Amino acid sequence: MVGQGRESQKDNDLFYTCGLIEYISRKTKNIRADVVNKLGKENICRIYDLADVYHCDNIDAVSDGFIQEADIVSGKFDNVSECGYAVPSHWDIGKVYKRLIKMVAEYEQIEVVDALIEVYNSFISPKIDDYNSSVYYENPNYIFECYKENEML
Repeated sequence: MVGQGRESQKDNDLFYTCGLIEYISRKTKNIRADVVNKLGKENICRIYDLADVYHCDNIDAVSDGFIQEADIVSGKFDNVSECGYAVPSHWDIGKVYKRLIKMVAEYEQIEVVDALIEVYNSFISPKIDDYNSSVYYENPNYIFECYKENEML
């Protein structure tokens, strides 16, 4: 039997989905919640369900397709240029969101895509996306506890 690494395929699919959301957000200079809400549940489900296919394609082409389909216009949020330190990659941030979304889905007993929409629309998302703070590289359990308490602890 061929192994698939340390994580399940669905975990990898969630990781790709979150990484793509981050990529689209940076490319269009939009707040992550705005991108998630513009994409909508149907597109997010499609990305999540077909992540193993999309990851084989060029991320610029995939992101351009979803930007056009969801009519995501350029915004003014640029946390990358405002960062005074090393900028985490879109995959680094995708991993932070993936871990939190998995914990939320399990804790709240909801579907992963519903948890994704909830997390990106919560108070913690702007905290994670502030690259001049330490939140994005905090312990995943700490981020989850903050999410549950709806405040930074």
